[in-house]
Amino acid sequence: MIYETLEIVKDQVSKYLELKTTDSNLVVLENVSKHDDPDINTTNDKVVLSLLNIEEETALKNNPNVKFKNGETIYKNPAVNLNIFALFSSNRSTYTSSLTALSFIIEFFQSKKIFTQTNTPLNPSIPALENIKEFRFIAELYTPTFEQLNYIWGTLGGKALPSVLYKISIVKIESDSLVEKGKPITEISGILKNNAP
Repeated sequence: MIYETLEIVKDQVSKYLELKTTDSNLVVLENVSKHDDPDINTTNDKVVLSLLNIEEETALKNNPNVKFKNGETIYKNPAVNLNIFALFSSNRSTYTSSLTALSFIIEFFQSKKIFTQTNTPLNPSIPALENIKEFRFIAELYTPTFEQLNYIWGTLGGKALPSVLYKISIVKIESDSLVEKGKPITEISGILKNNAP
């Protein structure tokens, strides 16, 4: 669901930028550290969306995962709930275009923070989104310190681009495999002993 979430975000932001700048397909999902690679030209004059980090949402780690379906109790391991950090790096042909694109990205997320299947139409041309029926995640602006920013760009290759970082939570990952299945408890019976003298 990490890839699918980033595809949804990429598609939504790209559509918004197209409305604002008239440039189509402006956002690409790519590793921004490759923006200087002469063999890769997919990031030229684009806004590059990259996965920067993943962290588990520990507050939801111990939630029970029990469902009742067709008269049976179904036990599964708890889903893994993730926060993912998505970096938008503006690699436009001019610095002013890069800054303008960043402003529009921030404007987009200011107007839409919560993404669900009801408020976010999925792009049918993206095959990975065909089987998604239900999703919900929230995007929040995340501001790293100057030290963290220096470390981020040092890790990504050294050359910093105008960028903005968003924390996207909660991305839920859950397998279909069952731990156990059983009939629900419908009655309790027993014999009480009276130990009074």
